[in-house]
Amino acid sequence: MTKQDRRPEILVCNDDGIEGEGIHVLAASMKKLGNVTVVAPAEPHSGMSHAMTLGVPLRIKEFRRNNRFFGHTVSGTPVDCIKVALSHIMPVKPDLIVSGINYGSNTATSTIYSGTVAAALEGAIQGVTSIAFSLTTYEHADFAYAGKFARKLARKVLQKGLPPDTILSANIPNVPESDIAGVVITRQGRSRWSEDAIERNDMYGNPYYWLNGTLRLQDSEMDKDEYAVRRNFVTITPLSFDLTNRDFLGTLEQWKLQQ
Repeated sequence: MTKQDRRPEILVCNDDGIEGEGIHVLAASMKKLGNVTVVAPAEPHSGMSHAMTLGVPLRIKEFRRNNRFFGHTVSGTPVDCIKVALSHIMPVKPDLIVSGINYGSNTATSTIYSGTVAAALEGAIQGVTSIAFSLTTYEHADFAYAGKFARKLARKVLQKGLPPDTILSANIPNVPESDIAGVVITRQGRSRWSEDAIERNDMYGNPYYWLNGTLRLQDSEMDKDEYAVRRNFVTITPLSFDLTNRDFLGTLEQWKLQQ
């Protein structure tokens, strides 16, 4: 059987944990395209970026939903899940990794904190075509259109492929399909979180802190992800794990630090 004749193997992961609604919608959507394997954190791991577990053993367990096998949990981060899935769970290398569907957008500077995006980037590091999907809300989530769009984009990526070391990060507005303004290809914007630590005291009078913040819009062009998604456009941003600032290489060479 040739690659064109068989159903693609698709690995599904997230950072909200295996009980998150988004991963169940994403897995169901991907089952219409290929054979699905689900490997996700046992607990939510939002904001973990590319963290992985060192010095502590990882545990793999089967997860059942409505008395039916759904996938495997890993007692670690999203990146751990990808590593374990590729090395110990999947018998063959997947054709596609999809991560999400995340609660909350992963745009602008939020991208660097995202475990959802990191799982997809780890896939790219391992040489697997990968996509991250995020829904732009933390409450009253409606994943119906997001699941539909995820299947559309995944099908196209399976057909067309992606450049080496590159993933797609798709951010989908939390609105009915009829209110979606369109789909735009965007750059990672510069909008950032304005954060504050709320101080409280425990029962013994000792202070502890909760991080709180608001994403401040610092972009004003439709080719920037956060600006466009706020106007009900689905945004697709190509990302790479290469963080080199190429524009600065020449200037840095002129410092003559090697002398």
